[in-house]
Amino acid sequence: MTGLPGAITRAPLRTFRPKDLAETYTQPNVQLHRLTRQNRVKKAAHGLYYAVPDDQDPTWAPTLEALAAGVATAIFGERVPVLMHLTAARLLGALPRAIGQAYVAAPRQHLPLQVADRPGATIVFVARDVDALDATLVRTDLGPALVTTPEQTVLDLTKRPGLGGMPEETQAAVRLLLPRCDENRLKELAQEQRMMRTLDRLHRTTR
Repeated sequence: MTGLPGAITRAPLRTFRPKDLAETYTQPNVQLHRLTRQNRVKKAAHGLYYAVPDDQDPTWAPTLEALAAGVATAIFGERVPVLMHLTAARLLGALPRAIGQAYVAAPRQHLPLQVADRPGATIVFVARDVDALDATLVRTDLGPALVTTPEQTVLDLTKRPGLGGMPEETQAAVRLLLPRCDENRLKELAQEQRMMRTLDRLHRTTR
């Protein structure tokens, strides 16, 4: 079996759209159908695919967080979207169990996407100034992705505790992350992002 073309294997986070293969295949959709039947490529969401790593068996699937990072990167560009809120908390080890939604900060609004390779999972996009977010690279199943730092994540969780409809998990994540936060950095971010009220609420609710 021949290897996958570079247009697929070199795609950021191994995630791509059929049009990204236009210079490789004259009929990308036909070739993608063949590759998906071989379980070498899997559908991530409508019009989006990811390549199974060579060292994984055909039943392998990435975490929802990794898939969300790949999908968002294929849409908005490499190192542009940022995993945020509960998704960031999950990758930072502050959300013990997996949930069925992934939250991504993006430079413009995008409709939520139903994930194709697992039932009921959704990728939710939140329009934000991604350049202003405090983020760091974190390893995922598909490659390194930008994720909000503990300080940024705590502020985001506190500002929007209802996002995702899991207020108890959100509060628990805040309490787990807060000891890892630098208080000076929290204040800097709150000032820069006009979230001083959020910071005040954070201090009131975690005393």
